[in-house]
Amino acid sequence: MDLGLNGKVAFVAASSQGLGKAVALLLAQEGASVVICGRNKKTLEEAAKQIRAAGATVLSLVGDLSSVTDRDYLIAETLKEYGKVDVLVTNTGGPPAGKFESFGQADWDKATQQLLGSAVGLVNGFLPGMKKQNWGRIIAITSQAVKQPVNNLILSNAVRASVAGLMKSLSNELGQYNITVNNVMPGYTQTTRLNKLIEGNPAVANVTSEIPLGRFGQPEEFAAAVAFLASERASYITGVSLAVDGGWIKSIL
Repeated sequence: MDLGLNGKVAFVAASSQGLGKAVALLLAQEGASVVICGRNKKTLEEAAKQIRAAGATVLSLVGDLSSVTDRDYLIAETLKEYGKVDVLVTNTGGPPAGKFESFGQADWDKATQQLLGSAVGLVNGFLPGMKKQNWGRIIAITSQAVKQPVNNLILSNAVRASVAGLMKSLSNELGQYNITVNNVMPGYTQTTRLNKLIEGNPAVANVTSEIPLGRFGQPEEFAAAVAFLASERASYITGVSLAVDGGWIKSIL
């Protein structure tokens, strides 16, 4: 299937490893020029090498998405290089695990800026260009916790749900500009983040018993869903929260 991504420019946030890297690599393989970013220069350059090996054009930028100054830099450098962004994938690393009384106000402020603030800032930066060309894709990588809270992840449960609310609201506002806005909710996927959760709570390794498919997901499987939503083929899909979780979420809707 031709996804119609040749000649498109995709900005994939937090893409030096894990889900973001998998998404950037697949979009590149589908013909898009990609912009990747992350805080660690070494892992970022390793990711860029893999993407270039796929024959794609890639711009790698070091920056912290929770910093307004860094976000402004990432946006400015991207527009300087390409002049536009067709596909925006918002994403960040997850906040620390813990229960409500484990965190103070500073922790809540940091998580809000990390998850919600970064998404708002990136949309603000790239939306004018999408509206001008009357085409765009905005896709938020959040979590299965948006629909079914995960034990011991109260920061993620609360703040990621606000990102989903933002994306649903944007889908209503931006449809008239031929811009689709969707939220993709990864389940338990084999990433560094999952490994850290298992280190902190070995019982997490047994959660596959709660997943109908009986296993953890792979980053490439998640990336395929994002790539489809970014494509021309998904032109009539907007405002959805798509779970890529092997069936872990138990709700009907």
